[in-house]
Amino acid sequence: MPIAVYALAAGAFGIGTTEFVIMGLLLQVSADLGVSVPAAGLLISGYALGVFVGAPLLTLATRSLPRKTVLVALLVIFTAGNIACAMAPNYEALMAARVVTSLAHGTFFGVGSVVATGLVGPDRRASAIAMMFTGLTAATLLGVPFGAWLGLDYGWRSTFWAVAAIGVVATIVLAVFVPSTRERTQAPPLRDELAVLARPQVLLGLLMTVLGYAGVFAVFTYIQPILTQITGFSDAAVSPILLVFGAGMAAGNILGGRIADKRLVPALIGTLATLAAVLILMTPALEAKVPAVIAIGLFGAAAFATVAPLQLRVLEKAGGAGQSLASSLNIAAFNLGNALGAWTGGLVIDHGPGLPALTWVAALITLTGLATALWSVRFDRRHPAPALRTA
Repeated sequence: MPIAVYALAAGAFGIGTTEFVIMGLLLQVSADLGVSVPAAGLLISGYALGVFVGAPLLTLATRSLPRKTVLVALLVIFTAGNIACAMAPNYEALMAARVVTSLAHGTFFGVGSVVATGLVGPDRRASAIAMMFTGLTAATLLGVPFGAWLGLDYGWRSTFWAVAAIGVVATIVLAVFVPSTRERTQAPPLRDELAVLARPQVLLGLLMTVLGYAGVFAVFTYIQPILTQITGFSDAAVSPILLVFGAGMAAGNILGGRIADKRLVPALIGTLATLAAVLILMTPALEAKVPAVIAIGLFGAAAFATVAPLQLRVLEKAGGAGQSLASSLNIAAFNLGNALGAWTGGLVIDHGPGLPALTWVAALITLTGLATALWSVRFDRRHPAPALRTA
């Protein structure tokens, strides 16, 4: 892999840490700001909805700028947003700061995915995407447990100060190592980019991403109360268990990329089916500590094995001028799924069967994503068209 791909992964690490770290701090934030745990969970939904709105808007607004310039500017926004989170005096201010921070997320991963695929040969595109998204897995493996530990011992605000420092480092690394020479300096006509939204297969790809990740975040958002209130772990045990989740994510992310490079459609169907199966098996596993830890690791692997296939599917069906927009929209779709999952999980806790039911409700949501993927494959067979692989 070119060193520039690893630089993109460094940026992904910073952004991934700020997205996921709040999940290990829900109880501390809710207690300090005087809100309920589901209300604290909405800080995840707010962030995700900011990504959903910001990704296409910022992608279109920056379409004529060099891609490296865009990526560096987005990391500056990300860093400033985390400083605002650390200084937030109340829940409303923290929510606003989270939304500002989220604006950088979707366009960074969308543009970064296109840059990453342009740095390697056609047979390594999914692996390049997976390598960039390894920054997200490293964030969960290292950043989130460290942030949860830091928040537990020194207050949740200290975590956001640490993430802001990560943002500074990531900005420098990306500015140094991502080349400018391969960037496209002349934007295609706006009409050509927007035309991607009229392609049924692109829309189906976005829908399967939303549904697949709504299932993931219906559980992951509330992983701290699940582990403490259902399985019986102490608050201090959550951080090391998140390490297990992160290790699973890292393995699943790399495996998903390699499988997708060889056979994209079987990878797409297989990873979504595996995720649904793991969510179903988690329901009994969470009743005992050792099975719960194993299930959390498998959950991480299954969740991130889907990322590269879902992202590459949309890129393939977009092609040409619409790739940057479609790529950003798919990142927005991941985060719309995050928001819907967190919101659905809150409904299940407050007005439904409660916390123990989250896993099987999440499995049902993921199965709808699998059904969408099968529908998309059937559509391909009925309306065959050559795949567009232009990066």
